[in-house]
Amino acid sequence: MPQLSAPDIARLLDAIAAARAAGTITEHSATTMRDWLTQPRYADFAGELAAQIDRGLWKQLDDVYWTVIPFGTGGRRGTMYPVGSNAINDRTIGESAQGLADYVRSVLPAGETPTCAIAHDTRHRSEHFAQLCTEVLLAAGFTVFYLRGVRSTPELSFAVRYTNSTCGIMVTASHNPPTDNAVKVYWAGGVQVLPPHDQGIIERVMKAETIHREPFAAGVASGRVVFVEEEVDPAFVKAVLRQSAPGPRDISILYTPLHGVGATAVVPVLEGAGFRRLRLYGPHEQPDGDFPNVPGHVANPENPAVLTGPIEEAKARGDDLVLASDPDCDRLGAAAPLTCAPGAAWSTFTGNQLCGLLCEQAILGRRARGEAGPGDYVVTTIVTSGLVRRIAEARGLTADDTQLVGFKWICSAVDTHGPERFVFGTEESHGYVAGTHVRDKDAAVAALLMAEQTAALKAAGRSPHEKLDELFVECGCHQERQINVMLPGATGMGRMKEIMAALRATPPTSFGGLDVIRTRDQSSLQTWTPGASPTVYAGVSSDVVLFDLAGYGAGGLLPDGRFPPLANAVAARPSGTEPKIKFYLFAVEAPCPAADLPATKARLQTRLDAIEKDLRAIVGV
Repeated sequence: MPQLSAPDIARLLDAIAAARAAGTITEHSATTMRDWLTQPRYADFAGELAAQIDRGLWKQLDDVYWTVIPFGTGGRRGTMYPVGSNAINDRTIGESAQGLADYVRSVLPAGETPTCAIAHDTRHRSEHFAQLCTEVLLAAGFTVFYLRGVRSTPELSFAVRYTNSTCGIMVTASHNPPTDNAVKVYWAGGVQVLPPHDQGIIERVMKAETIHREPFAAGVASGRVVFVEEEVDPAFVKAVLRQSAPGPRDISILYTPLHGVGATAVVPVLEGAGFRRLRLYGPHEQPDGDFPNVPGHVANPENPAVLTGPIEEAKARGDDLVLASDPDCDRLGAAAPLTCAPGAAWSTFTGNQLCGLLCEQAILGRRARGEAGPGDYVVTTIVTSGLVRRIAEARGLTADDTQLVGFKWICSAVDTHGPERFVFGTEESHGYVAGTHVRDKDAAVAALLMAEQTAALKAAGRSPHEKLDELFVECGCHQERQINVMLPGATGMGRMKEIMAALRATPPTSFGGLDVIRTRDQSSLQTWTPGASPTVYAGVSSDVVLFDLAGYGAGGLLPDGRFPPLANAVAARPSGTEPKIKFYLFAVEAPCPAADLPATKARLQTRLDAIEKDLRAIVGV
């Protein structure tokens, strides 16, 4: 766009002042818009901002200028809009890449050439943003290993490791709405950035002023943009297939990539493992950033509704398993018939249920490959079903269930404990990994585990749902529920903080008729029982409060100082970027005879209802 004249700028500044005086926009919005009109670093965006002011789009402008979109500990995510400090656009993506480049250069030994692996998903402008990031890194002296075409997030993690890159960038907003996009930033080794690098990058991003760029084509011509997909693609599939185990393959699988990149990863893996009856669900097959034919256009396999269409087709055509991955193919959802009987009803699996099933399969697969041995372990989070730890310990493995929410913490634990004996990592939000080919959750390897388990079970006349019941009979029946509480409006963030402060200051004494026997404050890393003084426990600080309840599994610390496996409990975790609190509810009963399991499940659902009722009364939502 042509540069604005001085009279134009004066007129636009007057319009901003009038909008602020009328209360149409916030003070931060007014100040930031003035900067974008007058400061040289925003010159490329001033014309577009002027056009929007002239059109009177004050509501939209206030939304995208009222704050600065945060560069969190894993990257930057938000709504796409051509201008605005609180939106995803060329300026905020450019700042992100510039800040990353500046930080990497600051910590890299002198004379060493930094490298970065870059990939993108099917979202609108993802390829554009990937090439923009490449141009910024080229100007900073990087060599870029670039994957052309759409690729999965786990393949990007693999590519960072495969190319021995200093860092990595994945352009994706995962399962967010079509309006959104983001950059995920990875460090050497393929794990999303961890302390101290995360804070170091954030500081550089916030200080970025001039965004330096070198043309993408020039980088290709000079050999500093290296296209690696032809080498990385087969290497990634081969690495995933190392987690395959021998066994039956006689099942029919219907798979939906939910308009994302999954066909580049899940399909070659399942075909490579010998699954010949694999079919893509037609309405979700084509890559499309609008995610048509998906309920609400939100392609999230955590939502059972996205599997409704595929389940109906699977029932009609006699399939054995439905699999779904989110748009960047790092989360997996699944559904199966309740039994192997013809015409059996179908049901989806929750994330926690898949955690248990896939943990069992990862352990069995490791044994079948002859790799099992002393010191084998699994890793999960503080808000994932205790079923995972109980399965692992029943099979002779150890379990680390102390990790924070976010798969980077699980993968960091793998490197801390040692990758040689790592078997499985998982979190309740449909994230799973087996093997050490990546340092992130991976829908491709999860699909492989689920398919192999389903085939083995079918050969024995059972379904995955029946296998889950068997695990409940052996390890205790586990039922979970999540409640997302939105606190909208200008006071929402304040209200969220008030609720969390109150839960810490005056912890509830009971939920659903079960006494609170222990409070854990992950922020201060203190725990206490009613009437006792707090004691400190080991861990990483995070804004989470967890209440252990009476009943099966309750008790004091174990002799080694660890907490018992998660049982009846309530956990509260606020969002760091929006006024929302996620509550996790857990209900467990002891192992029981198979004949008693239906009544036990019903009893636990009633318990969850009572816990939820008390929780809502306590926090006033």
